[in-house]
Amino acid sequence: MTTKRMAFWAAIVLGAGLGLAGPASATEYVYRDLMANTLPAPGCAAEAEAIAHANKPFNLNKYSKKFCQSQGYGWHVEAVKDNGKAVCQDCGGVNAGKKQCHLEDVVVTCKRIKPGSVGMLPGKS
Repeated sequence: MTTKRMAFWAAIVLGAGLGLAGPASATEYVYRDLMANTLPAPGCAAEAEAIAHANKPFNLNKYSKKFCQSQGYGWHVEAVKDNGKAVCQDCGGVNAGKKQCHLEDVVVTCKRIKPGSVGMLPGKS
């Protein structure tokens, strides 16, 4: 058999196989809403500055990612539903009059792929 003939038949078999495969199913997800608090910054600052630091998008993204990852393998952030409210505590000693702030009641929606919705399972077609 010549190379051209083999390529022709391979193309026909491949095309028929792709035609019979059917539509691909969409990935299914499991969702979970979490409410948690962030940690305060290590240093003390004026109240306005401490609140601004607590509300930084970087901190919110970092902690929301940690909240979802604490649920186990495969959990990811879908959305931050509520940024929560800033709560401050006074620093004592040398830093009297300064504050440490963190966010309370941050609500995050986490998702992961539903088990069995993707890939091949033994005994199922």
